[in-house]
Amino acid sequence: MPGSLVKIAETTVSSSTASVTLTGIDSTYDVYMVRYNNVTAGTDRSTLEIRVTVSGSPDTTSNYDSASRFFRANTSFSDVSATNEDRSSITVQTGTTTNEQVNGLIYCFNFNNSSEFSFLTIEGTMLDYNSQNTGLQGGIVNTVTQSCDGLQFFFIDNGGSSANINSGQFVLYGLKK
Repeated sequence: MPGSLVKIAETTVSSSTASVTLTGIDSTYDVYMVRYNNVTAGTDRSTLEIRVTVSGSPDTTSNYDSASRFFRANTSFSDVSATNEDRSSITVQTGTTTNEQVNGLIYCFNFNNSSEFSFLTIEGTMLDYNSQNTGLQGGIVNTVTQSCDGLQFFFIDNGGSSANINSGQFVLYGLKK
């Protein structure tokens, strides 16, 4: 894959912020990839969430379906799925202790095709709020036929309230055809 990734957008969070939005997905590439690393939450027991963006604004409709498998170092795996949500979780609950962070890759398919659903595959690794290593593999579909141009990332705490992103790097790439 060397030379096949073209950087489109990058955001580095160094002070607390509510969300990160990466845009720039268009018809130039068929597949896009997002890399997120060293992402930390401002509130203990928070999950990193994701939404697609349409014309730069997050799609908050209840049209997200997801299925994931979490691999845990301290216990057996768990399967998680959801339908008709207004966002999708891409982590287990992470914490605020040193080294509790999330990292991963997301591949985006059909984003610029207004007659298809937008699909995402996710691979990630994180330390949860107990500092236990957890891996994730899964997929998300936005069940609307619309042209999407990016992704929004944000944390939600275990009470369902917004939590800030304290730090991390988010990079959007296009994959050369």
